[in-house]
Amino acid sequence: MEVYLVDGTYELFRHHFAVPSHVTDEGVEVAAARAALGSMVRLLEAGATHVGVATDHVVESFRNRLFDGYKTGEATPPELFTQFALFEALLEAAGLAVFPMVEHEADDALGAAAVKAAADERVQRVLICTPDKDLSQCVSADSRIVQFDRRREVVYDWDGVIDKFGVPPPSIPDWLALVGDSADGIPGLSGWGPRSSAKVLSRYGHIELIPESHNDWDVKVRGAERLAGTLATRRNDALLYRRLATLDLNAPVMADVEELRWTGPLVHLVSMCKHLDAPRLVGRLEKLAETRN
Repeated sequence: MEVYLVDGTYELFRHHFAVPSHVTDEGVEVAAARAALGSMVRLLEAGATHVGVATDHVVESFRNRLFDGYKTGEATPPELFTQFALFEALLEAAGLAVFPMVEHEADDALGAAAVKAAADERVQRVLICTPDKDLSQCVSADSRIVQFDRRREVVYDWDGVIDKFGVPPPSIPDWLALVGDSADGIPGLSGWGPRSSAKVLSRYGHIELIPESHNDWDVKVRGAERLAGTLATRRNDALLYRRLATLDLNAPVMADVEELRWTGPLVHLVSMCKHLDAPRLVGRLEKLAETRN
């Protein structure tokens, strides 16, 4: 079997900025939640049998206690923020497994679920459905875990991650720590760009293994002396940033991969989709359930 693990938060954001607003007769904005549910229906129609969707039930996580500058939900448009709980309820009504994160983030759940699913001998491949750079760290050397950008229809295996970032999956947190990640509020280190970081990390692998003096570097990088100086004075900062970028694989997810098997929608999805002005989604799911059962 193949397991699809979907970044529900990304789906909500993507559709919020991609589809027109839709306000119901009750005065509720539902466009993003409705479109994101439609995306999950298309995934099932394409043949997915085991699906888990991770969401940020609470936008903040334990990382906010580690670093004041880490991302919060303050920048989330109010009309989108109100659809988070709605989307989770829709997913559950559609019969899909949902991992609503509180202390952790959706990315943590995706990583934890991927590792757990890949350890099951019944699973041939796990596809983490998100373009988020963080999740590249979970891609496995044996291609049992890959990253799938559904919008671009691109699958990244071990070599694909190296081609994209210049470093293998285990070094992705280090790369993000040096380069920074504005989406997550990780500032990175001054002067450490994507190319220089990739060159150094491709040789040493992890931040703590990079020699303090550039004279000891076994790699040629432009501005090596300046980069080494920055790292020498801010190595602890870089290690903190790596901690922020490292996924917690102990996030609460399913106990068994069979919990992800989709068997059909629940009865109350009908009334929910009626309020969304999206009755056709119910029909598509019911038809699909009939063909599978």
